[in-house]
Amino acid sequence: MANPRGAVLLGVQLLLLLAGCAHNVRPTAAGEEGEASWYGPGLYGRKTASGEVLRPGTLTAAHRTLPFGTCLRVTNLENGRTVEVRVNDRGPYAAGRIIDVSEAAARALGMRGQGVTRVRLERCPGSGALDGPPLEAGGEAAVAAAWIEGTGPGL
Repeated sequence: MANPRGAVLLGVQLLLLLAGCAHNVRPTAAGEEGEASWYGPGLYGRKTASGEVLRPGTLTAAHRTLPFGTCLRVTNLENGRTVEVRVNDRGPYAAGRIIDVSEAAARALGMRGQGVTRVRLERCPGSGALDGPPLEAGGEAAVAAAWIEGTGPGL
């Protein structure tokens, strides 16, 4: 017979986790806002959840639920810098964060030194609403073609 006390404990832990995540994520008409972090050097050469190998210089990201290949415009709410990334991994695993971006994307956003910053996520122009259908990503073109807006010298 299953342990009812263990099931209750698991349920309470799940509720606490969801409450913690919901506190730092604010959906908006334009997308969602919350905390972002970045990853990179220690993971280069490893496969992401999509099976793609993480390489330096790629503009990619980890998101908990969006389909692989989804193009997102990420805006740093502290400095206005924007970059487009492609979801190719799952995460972030830290409570309260809505996205992990690659080192190259963090550099473009001006957040590499900070580690964590508030961001807004939107679908890339022409790709529909944030909760729209998944975008197709094909073969070698899977490495994000992106532009960086509002970046100053010294990247």
